[in-house]
Amino acid sequence: MSLDTPFDTRFDTLIDRCGTDCAKWDSMQSLYGVSPDTGLSMWVADMDFHPPDCVQQALQGMIDHGVYGYYGDEGSYRDAIQWWMQTRHGWHIEKEWIFNTHGLVNGTGLCIDAFTEPGDGVILFTPVYHAFARVIKAAEREVVECKLVNADGRYEMDFDSYDAQMTGAEKMIILCSPHNPGGRVWSRSELDALAAFARRHDLILVSDEIHHDLVMPGHSHIPAALIEGITDRLIMMTATSKTFNLAGHHTGNVIIEDPDLRAQFGRRMAGLGLSANSFGLVMARAAYSPEGAAWVDDLVAYIDGNRQLFDAEVNAIPGLRSMALESTYLAWVDFSGTGMEQAEVIRRIQEGAEIAANHGTSFGSGGESFMRFNIGTQRARVKDACARLARAFGDLQ
Repeated sequence: MSLDTPFDTRFDTLIDRCGTDCAKWDSMQSLYGVSPDTGLSMWVADMDFHPPDCVQQALQGMIDHGVYGYYGDEGSYRDAIQWWMQTRHGWHIEKEWIFNTHGLVNGTGLCIDAFTEPGDGVILFTPVYHAFARVIKAAEREVVECKLVNADGRYEMDFDSYDAQMTGAEKMIILCSPHNPGGRVWSRSELDALAAFARRHDLILVSDEIHHDLVMPGHSHIPAALIEGITDRLIMMTATSKTFNLAGHHTGNVIIEDPDLRAQFGRRMAGLGLSANSFGLVMARAAYSPEGAAWVDDLVAYIDGNRQLFDAEVNAIPGLRSMALESTYLAWVDFSGTGMEQAEVIRRIQEGAEIAANHGTSFGSGGESFMRFNIGTQRARVKDACARLARAFGDLQ
């Protein structure tokens, strides 16, 4: 696509989020030493866009009604999930397979709690979303890092190596699909190999597919639920939060087809007394609609434009390489070519460029030379970030 697209008020209009109790902008000073007055916030994975109008209108309807009681029949919410998964992903689900959780980090914690015991090993393909390891450790389970292979700027799995790592103490895999932070969309052959690995070692597979709607042109996401021979050990996790920029509604779905696994998870949910957030259900139901789908198509095209701009500018800086992004709005940049220690890279980004970005080490083994940049923002800010990085590393040119 051309980067010289007409101005789109939905995505191009700058939105000042400072002073709104927004983690992304109001925490950047304390976490990264970058002032929101002069810096750019490109760390946590939420976007700087308003959600589609259908979501705003649904919330306005709640406000106009003015009574905020318990949410009752979830039928229409589940209908919306069914429709979305079938029409957008070719995945048929039944309503009774769906559990509502307080977001997907909560969903991850519930899966660990329901299907493993303290001391059990939980496998992560690293580098990967940092909250997984945090939750595993807090639950007194062991993080088992199976390191992804960086094959000329593209992550791949190495199951021969992973087989050799297994001790028998491992009980679960948590898969990030599409992958955060590398942006990989896993192929069917890779998912087939993963399913075989899970069967060989008798592992529960938790597939976090929160970024599954944000796939760049030329790539197609395959839900793990469509892979042969995995249903009896598969937990699927989805949400509207990344797709529609609704992270604050803390509403996610754990979807389990196998009846035995479903009963086991349901007992744990009941034992914790968890119930749905009515605001989150209303927002998600509105988003999973034809209007929401049209908005997502436009959003992905816009992010793809940001991706092209960011990659072209960053890859022109000697020593920097942005991993080819197949999905998500999270650019993963390798600074190993600079020959610098990570501390110096961070100093130049935070003090020189005044950009708050995620440190690669927080994503586990394999992230040591990387930084993650959130390009789910207005294109003017992406251009500004590229110019700042060029100046910060200008002595390498």
